[in-house]
Amino acid sequence: MLIDTYGRVATDLRVSLTDRCNLRCTYCMPEEGLQWLAKPDLLTDDEIVRLIDVAVRTLGIEEVRFTGGEPLLRPGLVGIVERVAALTPRPRMSLTTNGIGLRRTATALKAAGLDRANVPLDTLRPDVFKTLTRRDRHQDVLAGLEAAREAGLTPVKVNAVLMPGLNDDEAPDLLAWAIDHDYELRFIEQMPLDAQHGWKRDGMVPAGDILASLRTRFTLTPEGEEKRGSAPAERWLVDGGPHVVGVIASVTRPFCAACARPRLTADGQVRTCLFAREETDLRAALRSGAPDEEIARLWRLAMWGKKAGAGLDDPSFVQPDRPMSAIGG
Repeated sequence: MLIDTYGRVATDLRVSLTDRCNLRCTYCMPEEGLQWLAKPDLLTDDEIVRLIDVAVRTLGIEEVRFTGGEPLLRPGLVGIVERVAALTPRPRMSLTTNGIGLRRTATALKAAGLDRANVPLDTLRPDVFKTLTRRDRHQDVLAGLEAAREAGLTPVKVNAVLMPGLNDDEAPDLLAWAIDHDYELRFIEQMPLDAQHGWKRDGMVPAGDILASLRTRFTLTPEGEEKRGSAPAERWLVDGGPHVVGVIASVTRPFCAACARPRLTADGQVRTCLFAREETDLRAALRSGAPDEEIARLWRLAMWGKKAGAGLDDPSFVQPDRPMSAIGG
């Protein structure tokens, strides 16, 4: 079991497979990209599977989310999914991807054992997508979403970040489109995880404004905390259901008290919080020949030291050195 001093038990592991990405989203990284991790620094496929095996067999992890960067850029992704699906106990598996490569990989990923997919899409307007991502790939993302749904990687969850002056008027349109295509839409407050460290609280669209915009067209009924559990999104029934919409309000409505999501970076570092400034090196233990029991001990020790909260409301809050693409979403 992975438990901390506040009694929170971690069950949902986020595993980054690469820090590289084929988009350049303005709220994530600069146009020229970043200094990528060197290949020798990345965990190998065998190392990733071994760490996940320790996590599910010894530490109580029940769900694994593969992230990046862009995880579809990892050549061995399908094989990793297939090997994790063969573990005992078998964890539920999901993938957070920008969707560009899903049209050609969704069927293979489903056959390998992947359960579902999350795809960010911030706008329905191709020109705004190009401005936000600095790439003209809007149609590729739409095609990837459709391929995921057709392959059975459901529920397909679509994540949207609203930016003032760019797409903050699109919330109702995005929800209507998601309902029409049978996707589950979740809005995410922009978080201080950009590589440029340019985030400002007054430059983000808060949850309250998102919900107010949605209510100009839809009736929203809270689904209830009992159904939320440790999930990051608050969910509302849309016009009485069955469709729902979620809001992940990490900044204005933090949910740290129920967080169950440790992270493993592509270079083998455990992070107990998305906003943590400390990491625990499991890669070094792996490569020095440590047995599974020692790796589990280090992981438990890291989790025991998890802080009560991210501290976004604390005046002393300092943004993590690593941006989202290097941490794993």
